[in-house]
Amino acid sequence: MSATNILWGSPLPPTRSGIADYAAELLPHLAREAEVTVLEPPGWELPAGAPWIDALRRLPPDAPAPTGSATLLHLGNNPYHLWVARRLRRFGGIVVLHDSVLHHLLVEEAAEDGDWVRFSDELSQAHGDAGRALATARQLGYTGTLDPFLFPARQVYLRHASAAIVHTVRAERDVAASCPGLPVCRVPLAVAEPAPGDRPAWRERLRVLPGELLLVHLGFLTPAKGLAVVLRALAAMDELGLPVRLAVVGEGSEAAAFEAAVAAAGLRDRVVVWGFATAADLGGILAAADLGLVPRYPTAGETSAAALRFLAAGTPVAVAGYRQFLELSPDAAFRIAPGRAGVADLVRVAGQLLTDESARSKTRSDARRAWEEGGHAPGKAARALLEAVRGLSRDVA
Repeated sequence: MSATNILWGSPLPPTRSGIADYAAELLPHLAREAEVTVLEPPGWELPAGAPWIDALRRLPPDAPAPTGSATLLHLGNNPYHLWVARRLRRFGGIVVLHDSVLHHLLVEEAAEDGDWVRFSDELSQAHGDAGRALATARQLGYTGTLDPFLFPARQVYLRHASAAIVHTVRAERDVAASCPGLPVCRVPLAVAEPAPGDRPAWRERLRVLPGELLLVHLGFLTPAKGLAVVLRALAAMDELGLPVRLAVVGEGSEAAAFEAAVAAAGLRDRVVVWGFATAADLGGILAAADLGLVPRYPTAGETSAAALRFLAAGTPVAVAGYRQFLELSPDAAFRIAPGRAGVADLVRVAGQLLTDESARSKTRSDARRAWEEGGHAPGKAARALLEAVRGLSRDVA
């Protein structure tokens, strides 16, 4: 197996997925260092304005790997990865694990295949009698909010892998604990610099008044993303008279409910709900921001591309202070208590930034430095990924 020949399987643009964005940012750099063949997701069509994809050799999703190539299969905890999971079961490969919790993916696969017997058996293999009991409860219609996070089921998929690549120390430990003996390597997550944006123009466009602090929440909108905490904190800031404004960027199941909650709280004049942002728009919004918000709780173990995008833009970020988020530089990533307890912490952080101009300036430089020193620039991340693949390929040869 030559690790300079790579078969890549992941969601691709135009899919609105963080891992599709990751592929778009990393693959052009990886293709300069290695021979790359890309698996086309089912139903995928080549997007306009993506010459880097058109330049790569492409194969159907179920095609055998070219002789002498190392297969990289990217797994995340959502339905965009169902075809990747099925390919892993059939052919194996090196898994790039973007979420260390894969319970949601396992549920989606069982629902689509109608194979709840396999679901029960595999959850039992991963988590013993408790896993089987949980599977039975789900089939009877009983689920708990924390069930997926307490029963991550990562070993269900990783037992088909020859090795794993992760992006955080926490994920590395999780894999080692649940899959003893599986080779695992950690590399930085690739996150590109945002498109340049005109800060004054974008602050005016987002209705930010002079002296106001602009908070930005970025990412797919789900209950775990902490929007309830953000709204409670904003209401408290409004009550205290703090001059802040909030922009919420992204799509998802919670968008309509959040807008309704904003209206009910009487905060419409404080909030801009942007929806999906193009790369150019995102660059402008990040340039305008004073503080990013990533209060995710609970977590599927993902490396937060949203947090890293703020840092790449030189914008500090407030994160839930637990698990993999603790690996971000505390000088650039303010830690707030997970869950509802984080409301007071978020108000405190905003208050500090409003009253201390030197602190705002320092944290902006700290944020940019954290991104640079973390090796997240796509060129650096591509080289680190290639070295990991080479090492793992030797280990499993």
